[in-house]
Amino acid sequence: MADPGTWGVMTVDELDTRILRLLLERPRTSVREYARILGVARGTLQARLDRMERDGVITGTGPALSPAALGHPVLAFVHIEVTQGHLDEVGDALAAVPEIVEAFSITGGGDLLTRVVARDAGHLEDVIQQLISLPGVVRTRTEVALRERVPHRLLPLVESVGRSAARK
Repeated sequence: MADPGTWGVMTVDELDTRILRLLLERPRTSVREYARILGVARGTLQARLDRMERDGVITGTGPALSPAALGHPVLAFVHIEVTQGHLDEVGDALAAVPEIVEAFSITGGGDLLTRVVARDAGHLEDVIQQLISLPGVVRTRTEVALRERVPHRLLPLVESVGRSAARK
């Protein structure tokens, strides 16, 4: 996947928007069926998909998995403050912790923000203790998620970008 700091802005036209909407709404449909639904040649659709993958708009095609269904229903956001000069080292160490499902360098309070999943509160504490013991970690601050209010979604953004492109 492309580094978010290096992404260029790709122009997404009305057909791209329709393709992306279908990918999000019907992810298990074949390219041939997408082409039929959209009324375009399969080669045209495949070229658009290839371009959007190459440009970093489409970053994956795997299934979305549920940590809760995998026995990890607790979700927490852990802010990590790092000793100056150790950000890369700590970032690399985080990749070895399976309960960390995402980690970002951030501005504001802390240096890293991680999304951590756990089996229960005790397991979350164990993961946090593991993070605190990493060389270069100064302190952590944890916020436990209570309920998901807006699930991860991109369709509203895709539609907004498509509308903006149509007005140009």
